[in-house]
Amino acid sequence: MILFVNALTVIDLSYLCNKRGAVGESWIVDLTLHGKLNEESMVLDFGLVKKQIKGIIDQCIDHKLAIGNQINGQVENHGDYTTLDCTFGDDHHLAMSAPNQAFCLIDADVINEQSVIEFLIATIMPQLPSNIDKIEIELKPEHSKSFYYHYSHGLKKHDGNCQRIIHGHRSQIGIALDGMAMPRLQKQWADKWQDIYLATAEDQIQAPQLQHISAKENDLCFAYTAAQGYFEMAISKERCDILPIDTTVECIAGYLAEQVKAQHPDNDVKVTAYEGVAKGSICYA
Repeated sequence: MILFVNALTVIDLSYLCNKRGAVGESWIVDLTLHGKLNEESMVLDFGLVKKQIKGIIDQCIDHKLAIGNQINGQVENHGDYTTLDCTFGDDHHLAMSAPNQAFCLIDADVINEQSVIEFLIATIMPQLPSNIDKIEIELKPEHSKSFYYHYSHGLKKHDGNCQRIIHGHRSQIGIALDGMAMPRLQKQWADKWQDIYLATAEDQIQAPQLQHISAKENDLCFAYTAAQGYFEMAISKERCDILPIDTTVECIAGYLAEQVKAQHPDNDVKVTAYEGVAKGSICYA
């Protein structure tokens, strides 16, 4: 017997790529379970699928930085926290220190949909009832109706997992002037923020203030203490944009609307900023 749940959840994470650095991504999770009927004449109650399996996914990978084996650098555990120091792309640098739960270490050469699927299946299967013989998972991005960008960020004021300093999203962006969609402006901002780290100005520190990692000459450095612990990072300035506000989707929408309005003062501006899949914020200027 086969049971399926489409769009069980959305995984919002960043993953480390040797070419692109920390890549923000949002994957819709479709799940299929193969097994025998239990004493309730079910493969698994839908309520348990949504609660138990979604909970496992949230705990093991959602809102984390996923790292594979073949990175240009090293990951070290120091008890309560873990550090990362690596290079990527055209000699860019990224270093990070965070509580252990901010990382997801996957035993695969690279992080992509297939390696994450294999990791999730290996993690979920031992925790399911014995009547389930096999599970299948599909990870897919949201169908895009406009241009999109991949970004990473951290929200120190958030009391949930968004406080983790490098997690991210694959997000569409909509920009309209006087009620008319402007693909050129959408593409301009999507290109500008492709694979970007969006930082908050008040979180910036100087390199000597870093406690657990080291910065390179061309790095920007950030740190904060949140409910889950102390977070810090250093990143090549070419891969970072510092905003004067928190990087919540509401603030991102407002920031973009102000920037577009400054360039088009005689037009009514509408910005639709997404945070991953099917959620976001709208701002007018």
